[in-house]
Amino acid sequence: MTLQETINADLKLALKAKEEPLLGTLRLLKADIQYELTKTGAAELSDPAVMQILKTNFKKRKDTAVEYDKANRKDLADKERLEADVIARYIPAEISDEEIQKAVEVAIQELGAAGPSDMGKVMGKVMAVFKGQNIDGSKVSHHVKQALTSR
Repeated sequence: MTLQETINADLKLALKAKEEPLLGTLRLLKADIQYELTKTGAAELSDPAVMQILKTNFKKRKDTAVEYDKANRKDLADKERLEADVIARYIPAEISDEEIQKAVEVAIQELGAAGPSDMGKVMGKVMAVFKGQNIDGSKVSHHVKQALTSR
């Protein structure tokens, strides 16, 4: 079952169970998926495309919750965090630092990277290895930079 199908099935279940916080968040996700479908003209989005929508929505919710906290609006911050928790259910665990480090070392070996000037090539190779998975590009950048400057 694709991610898009999973979200649609969960939306139907939430509708039947009348689970309001879950229902609202899933409706927003479905609307974002539908918008992307109309933009691309495709019948269904790939899992990496849906994952990108999920990550974007998750980050928005987390950032908005922080802003509401700064404005002393705990009620709205809690709502945003609840929505972020719902979205997090569909996002797989983030790739560990150890896995990133291993992939960086392999990429440097394969490409024969010698220094910081090869950072773009190594970044591209490592990100391709983890395509469609939950990976933080800034972590990859940090590991690549660290590995290349020590050479």
